Order: sequence, then structure tokens, then C-alpha cells
Amino acid sequence: MKMTAGVIKGYGEIDVPYTLLSKGVKAEGIAILLPGIGYTVQAPLLHYSTGIYLEKGYDVLHVNYQYTGADYENFSVEEVDDALKHDVNKIIGQVLQKHAYPHIHIVAKSFGTLALGNEAVRESLQDAKFIWLTPLLKEDEIFQAMLDCKQEGLCIIGDEDRHYDEGRFNELKRNQRLEVHLVKGVNHSLEHGFKVLDSISTHKEIMSIIKAFSEA
Repeated sequence: MKMTAGVIKGYGEIDVPYTLLSKGVKAEGIAILLPGIGYTVQAPLLHYSTGIYLEKGYDVLHVNYQYTGADYENFSVEEVDDALKHDVNKIIGQVLQKHAYPHIHIVAKSFGTLALGNEAVRESLQDAKFIWLTPLLKEDEIFQAMLDCKQEGLCIIGDEDRHYDEGRFNELKRNQRLEVHLVKGVNHSLEHGFKVLDSISTHKEIMSIIKAFSEA
């Protein structure tokens, strides 16, 4: 496994790290992972998604932003949102400029779905596949981006997620390019609280859905 660590000068000239994972052969495509706040690429949903794509012969790009450190302590909520969109846009642009990939998939968790919606207009991503894990449906910008998104998409959210909105979730079904899954009894981590075995079983089901979507 080849691991290439990089860094960009992001919003406010603050360093934002990323890691590109590759098997060292010509890649079938690239999967770009956008974590949440406090939900890193090492957490189960993104860790296992990484494995799915590496097994598939894709390179995997981890965008390792951290907006909870000292550099951002004086930022308003709006500035953090702007930083996320700016930084993700710059890293994706830089990586895609260096490598030409036949297939591009983006997997975003929670806060990362804000950046995913922002990337929907990028010309080089019009044929990409988008995976929205626990999107912040109560945020107008994210909801509207999902509703309008032209890319083939997959949305997975739990009915006990504090960001779940039944009306908006049902409205998303109007987007025929978007496959939606509501998981019963799970929270914002798509887990059953402290019921570990139940959570593991649910994660297995979710990974099966993601794997099927990635191969369709």
C-alpha cells in the first residue's frame, strides 16, 4: 500500500492535511472521503468504506480537515462552513489535476455533506457518484443541494438521528437520481447506542448497500 501525505494552505492560510492511499497500480478510479466534525476517516463508516474502495482497485483520498483546533477558535459558524467548502474544493482540484481517474466517487459524512453539495457544480464531477452518510437534512443548503443534485447518489440516515427530518427525507425521493435508505433505530453514527452487536450488524448491512452502489 502506497500512502502519500500532503498538505494545502487552506482558508485563512491554515494548513489542511490529506492522505492519498493507493495500491501502486493503475487505479480503477478514486474515492474521496469527507469526514464529519469529530467523526474521522478512522471511524467505522469511513474506515470500512475505505476498505471497500481499495478492494475495488480505487485510490482513496482522505481529506483530514480539523475545524476544532486553536486555529479556528475565533471562527464563526459561517466561517467554518466557508473554510470547509474552500478547503475541500482546493484539495479535490489539486488531486484531480495531478491524476486522471476514469471514475470518481465521493463519500461524505455529516458535516462533510456541506462540502459535497458544494462540489456538485464542479464540471469534472458531473459523472461522479455521491454518497451522503447522515446528511444534515435540517440545513437548508444541504437539503436543497441533495434535492437538486444531478449526480447519481446514495443517502443513508437513521430515524433517531438528530439531523433527520421526516418531511425532508420523503421529499428527497423526488430526486430520481438519489437512492435513499432510512435505517430504523440508529443515531447520527448509524449505531444503536451502546448495543455493540446490533451496531455491528447494522454497519454490515450499510456496507453491503455502499458496496452494491459503488459497483452498479
